[in-house]
Amino acid sequence: MAAIQLKDVVKRYGTGKHELQVIHGVNADIADREFIVVVGPSGCGKSTLLRMVAGLEEISGGEIRIGDRVVNDLEPAERDIAMVFQNYALYPHMSVFDNMAYGLKIKKMPPAEIRQRVDKAAGILELSHLLDRKPRQLSGGQRQRVAMGRAIVRQPQVFLFDEPLSNLDAKLRAQTRLEIQKLHRELGITSLFVTHDQVEAMTLAQRMIVMNAGNMEQFGTPEEVYHRPASTFVASFIGSPPMNLLKNVQGGRSGAITGIRPEHLDVAQDGWEVRTETVEMLGAERLIYGRLNGEQMIVRVAEHDPVPAPDQVIHVKPREDRLHWFDAGTGKRI
Repeated sequence: MAAIQLKDVVKRYGTGKHELQVIHGVNADIADREFIVVVGPSGCGKSTLLRMVAGLEEISGGEIRIGDRVVNDLEPAERDIAMVFQNYALYPHMSVFDNMAYGLKIKKMPPAEIRQRVDKAAGILELSHLLDRKPRQLSGGQRQRVAMGRAIVRQPQVFLFDEPLSNLDAKLRAQTRLEIQKLHRELGITSLFVTHDQVEAMTLAQRMIVMNAGNMEQFGTPEEVYHRPASTFVASFIGSPPMNLLKNVQGGRSGAITGIRPEHLDVAQDGWEVRTETVEMLGAERLIYGRLNGEQMIVRVAEHDPVPAPDQVIHVKPREDRLHWFDAGTGKRI
């Protein structure tokens, strides 16, 4: 197990006038045994960053350390990492046991130790009764657990997960998230987990890196990122539904965008006038979509609150201690 340090990490493709920089000086210190989620929209550079840590992409500038070693020029096999991909990459003709044991056999590890490591990993992942089956006989969730088991048996210093849950349905994703949390508690191996799903990021991360267009917008705990977003991008990306970002509100600051999360608005007798457009029913709560001075606004209310009709004007009051302000020019938090 080891810490990871990213220092001014840069990635460029091409040269001269055709050069394209896709990662812009990422800095992050990741502690030993920490579980870090790298989150952002498609094309933001999160998988590229992970692949540079893995050694699958060359680094164009800066420094990557795993433990006490600079690994910039080391091959993936020399970095003591294990990677879990989105597409499982299991050998279809091999049993679950052989898929999990394959890397150890290549290293010519003694059969008794291979059996011990595979049995231990299979027990953790509840795969012990499936070791003789072929991948085609498994569900998607079981195949993903086999892929994780193959990584576990290597006993690496670092786990790297590249959107491993993307191919699973919603129920299996939620179940597998719990299994990954349990796995990290038991093994305590430093982990980097890439996802585009902000719910996945919030539920798994001890700390999270929010990426946007190759830049690290914020690095902090889920609570810090949610309650004190560093920019309008983070405020709009993290949270479901996203934070309301308003330019024209009563009491707003000059040159600033006012932010307020939908759950921090209360329906009242007076306050901001919101003309409703539609209401979304979500079981224990409802989302009211409307317009405030022409800007879209979302208000979250409880299931027992009255439901306004379309085109009805309601009044809402923001909770003063939950207001956020961002510079209108840069989008950065004030």
